[in-house]
Amino acid sequence: MYITVENKDGSMIVSIEGRLDSITSSKLEKWADEAITPPKHNVVMDFSQLEYISSAGMRAILNISKLINKHSYTFSICSAHDHIREIFEISGFDSFIPIYRSVEDSLP
Repeated sequence: MYITVENKDGSMIVSIEGRLDSITSSKLEKWADEAITPPKHNVVMDFSQLEYISSAGMRAILNISKLINKHSYTFSICSAHDHIREIFEISGFDSFIPIYRSVEDSLP
């Protein structure tokens, strides 16, 4: 898994590439604890290059969402492939994490 960050229009765009699973989810959470604690921007996770997400990856996303939302910033996801988007819908995560089609759609 690779993480890249870009600041755009007052939001932090975090691109995740590869697999987000039991092996890599701790890397993402560690990164989030260091890079966005406390958050200074709205955070958008770009999943256009995310190939797979496991339950451990979903837990990491949930923890990051809680971290950001408690500081009155927004957290959203964009550009998820259909199979990843379906996981968020089935799990109900889409009820509290907005999912957008593109980075541009996710920006305030």
